[in-house]
Amino acid sequence: MDFSLFDLLDDFYFLLDKEGGIIEANERVYDRLGYDREHLKEIDAILSPESILQMEHSLIRCNTGQMRTEIECRVKNASGSATYECLALFNCIQKDRVLLQIKDITQQRKDRLNLTRFKYIADHTMNALQITDLTGKMIYVNPAFAAESGFDQEELIGLNPKVFGSGKHSEKHWENMWKTISSGLTWIGEVENRRKNGETFYSQLQITPMTDSEGNPIGYFGIHRDLADKRNLEKQLIHTQKMESIGTLAAGVAHEVGNPLASISALAQIIQRSTEDEFIKEKLELIKKQITRISKIIRDLVDFSRPSNYELKSTDIGLALKEAIEIVMVGKKAKDIAFKYNHMDGYVIPLVSDQIQQVFVNILINSVDAILEMKEKYADHRGEISAETFVEGSYLIVELSDNGVGIPQDKHAKIFEPFYTTKAVGKGTGLGLWVSYGIVKSFQGDIQIDSKPGRGTTFKISLPLNPIY
Repeated sequence: MDFSLFDLLDDFYFLLDKEGGIIEANERVYDRLGYDREHLKEIDAILSPESILQMEHSLIRCNTGQMRTEIECRVKNASGSATYECLALFNCIQKDRVLLQIKDITQQRKDRLNLTRFKYIADHTMNALQITDLTGKMIYVNPAFAAESGFDQEELIGLNPKVFGSGKHSEKHWENMWKTISSGLTWIGEVENRRKNGETFYSQLQITPMTDSEGNPIGYFGIHRDLADKRNLEKQLIHTQKMESIGTLAAGVAHEVGNPLASISALAQIIQRSTEDEFIKEKLELIKKQITRISKIIRDLVDFSRPSNYELKSTDIGLALKEAIEIVMVGKKAKDIAFKYNHMDGYVIPLVSDQIQQVFVNILINSVDAILEMKEKYADHRGEISAETFVEGSYLIVELSDNGVGIPQDKHAKIFEPFYTTKAVGKGTGLGLWVSYGIVKSFQGDIQIDSKPGRGTTFKISLPLNPIY
């Protein structure tokens, strides 16, 4: 056998006797491992200690009739500074002669380990990930992507991402994306997609070209970052700015209306005192009631729009809530309504006691009205209002719930707007919740609503335990 032919190959090749003695070795052994040709006589010399016994057993099997044997072993260089993970292939070519091929698989092992690690990361990250081939067909999606889109992972493989298309983006938008990634650059943009059930979801999409070791494109890697929280924050910011603008406008309107209203009220009182006509007195009394109603609206507008001059004091929220309930309970409309109160003692927050109590009273009065409206539909309906306080993170939560008529989902975003009311004409000014919203925001808190028609309403008021004013 002309063993010099093996010098052209990258793997390590040995011709061994049945005891493991080295008869021949290719140049790769000496060049890469650094062994001296004159002193390298036994195959055990290049093996790590843990692989020697395994090598000897394989030689025995080969010499006793097993023509081909394969094992994994570890090979060291002459200085002992490097160790290689290898695959050893034994071929019995003639009696007492074994051709041993040792293939370095160190990099393959590293690649396999890295692949396992990255697969674990991809499968457990919260971001939706996808990989497509060069034509755009999906060849991998992680569980987060499947959960976000509403599809199963298996049914997405082989599909084009167009399956999520909302139709809201122009052809030019996608042409620009393809032009960017086809030129080897990363594309980033915000997209509106549709889930399997038709719901809309928004994400920031980053697509990066994938290349092989020689720089040739092999596919595209996409990362989706959910923008739901960002969109909600933007909506809240717009809503807050809208409230601020309306508050500024309301202050001016209140001032302009207040002066003429005072004159009308004074004239009505003068005429009422100077006439004996009962019809005129009756109508003047009606005018006075309407003036009082308008005056209350103006006071609410001014209270909301101007900065509070009340002094901040340490306020027991539980006590303020209890007093608000007692105020509402004595009202004639609330006589047949059951009130339940469950609070945590000892939580004192710096704010204006009268103002936070006003918030509680406003919401409780709305609850009473909602229950009365429910009783108009169902005479035997038993009204119930519950109030509860508890701690959630760094916030004290006050939840006020009723079993009234409830509010439709499409009206939730409007109930904190001025002059908007779900009550019948003349039964509400539409300012109670608006004023309450402004008060809670001034204390760095928030109000949220959870309500469905026929199932009642829950207002969740969040107040920071340690506000910074």
